[in-house]
Amino acid sequence: MARLAVLGAGSWGTAFAQIAADAGNDVVIWGRDEFIVESITNEHVNPAFHPGLKLPTSVWASTNVATVLRGADIVVLAIPAQVLRSRLVEWREHIPPTAIVLSLIKGLELGTSLRMTEVVHEVTGIDPNRIGVLSGPNLAREIMQRQPAACVVAFSDPQYAAAVQQAMSTAYFRPYTNTDVLGVELGGATKNVIALAVGMAGGMGLGDNAIASLITRGLAEIVRLGVSLGADPLTFSGLAGVGDLVATCMSPLSRNRSFGELLGRELTVAEAVEATKQTAEGVASSKSILDLARTYGVAMPITESVERVIHEGAAPRSQIIELMSRGTKSENSV
Repeated sequence: MARLAVLGAGSWGTAFAQIAADAGNDVVIWGRDEFIVESITNEHVNPAFHPGLKLPTSVWASTNVATVLRGADIVVLAIPAQVLRSRLVEWREHIPPTAIVLSLIKGLELGTSLRMTEVVHEVTGIDPNRIGVLSGPNLAREIMQRQPAACVVAFSDPQYAAAVQQAMSTAYFRPYTNTDVLGVELGGATKNVIALAVGMAGGMGLGDNAIASLITRGLAEIVRLGVSLGADPLTFSGLAGVGDLVATCMSPLSRNRSFGELLGRELTVAEAVEATKQTAEGVASSKSILDLARTYGVAMPITESVERVIHEGAAPRSQIIELMSRGTKSENSV
């Protein structure tokens, strides 16, 4: 049995805490909202994100990060990508020196285009071998209902991946291991941007042909970028690549797809933010990913179109027209 500190009481952090508790671990959640923290501890429910779904009675929560991190064997990061750096500055002195750090965050940092594991190392100085990532087709609501799911746990050192794998294997959640941290992390971040594009297409009333084309060509963009950065191309044919991409693009439970649908229905970004109330990581990360692609000279036309809609105010319909008007070429070219 391990002690897990889950930093983040949102939808996915709460679901992950359930997995870890069901696997027999001692689990505590950090949250900033006193009402949610008290509800988790006393009622075993997260009323904001999973009302009506009971957590194991062993799971408890606190707003005191020092209390949550004390004695933790595995520290799990489950907060929005764009606040990670500032939070780590507050938290780093409380992270036990021997703890394994696992990121659940699927985004890149604005301004630096750093992956979350890179941000953790830069801010805390923790050995990169002990910093890993979990990704895959993991819709939190289904996991809270204990429906079957699988994921990938990636660490550059296989022993840490195996330790996390052992700590979170349950009858309904099956983790696989991988050493391609870069590929797994990049796949998790970039698929959110493609899901925004798919959501826009759905919101405009476009059919399955258009959506399937966006997913497929979106995967091609993800692979191009990943390979250019040094990732294993096989990673993108697995759970952290095509698996996560399909789930995020197709499910009504997906925040990024849902956000894109609102934009496709001609809501502004501000109106979509107000309507969804939750973080859609692809909104901010679209710019970070495009910046990264341009640095490495990688063509990502779908990502570029999403960035124009989100950050430059372009109309989704105009971007679909622009994508369809690109010059003809071989499928295996850019």
